[in-house]
Amino acid sequence: MGQFSFWHLLIVLVIVLIFFGPNRLPGLGQSLGKAIKGFKEGLKGIDDEKDKNDD
Repeated sequence: MGQFSFWHLLIVLVIVLIFFGPNRLPGLGQSLGKAIKGFKEGLKGIDDEKDKNDD
């Protein structure tokens, strides 16, 4: 228990397809990609500020 197999992943993907539909999945993927990119840029900004304060 607690281990995910291929079948668990497949079932989750089928449920996601049923819930969101195939037409909305590309939009969801694009939104997720933008969110991750924004998060990384935010972390980079924090690291830059930290480096400036260390000098």
